[in-house]
Amino acid sequence: QVQLVESGGGLVQPGGSLRLFCAVSRSIFLNAMGWYRQAPGKERELVALKHNDGSTNYADSVKGRFTISRDNAKNTMYLQMNSLRPEDTAIYYCNALGTLKTYWGQGTQVTVSS
Repeated sequence: QVQLVESGGGLVQPGGSLRLFCAVSRSIFLNAMGWYRQAPGKERELVALKHNDGSTNYADSVKGRFTISRDNAKNTMYLQMNSLRPEDTAIYYCNALGTLKTYWGQGTQVTVSS
């Protein structure tokens, strides 16, 4: 069984930065890995996606502020979040697309507030 464990969330002031981590429990082939978020009363939305060919997709609201990256040797994915805004407040989930299955982490809370 593959498990995804997020960390790095917390409380930050507007304009600040956070780095999220997603650790994959074992090495498996993944077509892509990404970050999603869900704010209270809203649907879960894609934040950033990194494909195996290195290409990336970002939500328009985070382009230029967030950067997704992977370290395959460490089975870890990252989300560097800069210039954070109150509207970035949400639970952030790690997502991995395997060959036959999609995996989710348990989520980490990010709160942007003064």
